[in-house]
Amino acid sequence: MSELKDKIRADLKEAMKAKEKERTGTIRMLLAAIQTAETEGTKHEVDDAEIQKIIAREIKKRRESAEIYQSNGREDLASQELTEAGILEGYQPTQLTDEELASLVDATVADLNASSMAQMGAVMKEVTARADGRADGKRLSAAVKARLGQ
Repeated sequence: MSELKDKIRADLKEAMKAKEKERTGTIRMLLAAIQTAETEGTKHEVDDAEIQKIIAREIKKRRESAEIYQSNGREDLASQELTEAGILEGYQPTQLTDEELASLVDATVADLNASSMAQMGAVMKEVTARADGRADGKRLSAAVKARLGQ
């Protein structure tokens, strides 16, 4: 079993003992998403890298839901979604700062000799691998577009 999954389960027990309702519910949803991934297709044990992808996907879902709720005037539901996203972010590696992200993109563009938006796909593929879960796709895409659009 992966270390991250063990940590998530331990955190669930801790949250239940402390009667932290929101945290308990969020961690349970995360464990359900992990279990779904394990039982999809051929049954297998997910590793830490796959769990990080699941966490990133769940955070993205929460943020998108929050945006929809905010645009429809449901601040209470938006707040709940953002709270859940914040809890899930605790399981992600430390996110890159804007400066670190810019230097990562610059280095990748230089390594690939990219000079136009036509090469964005190749740059995105490489920069995503180098970021290794420390920045979400939206931030990566914006940084690459800004760099290649110059």
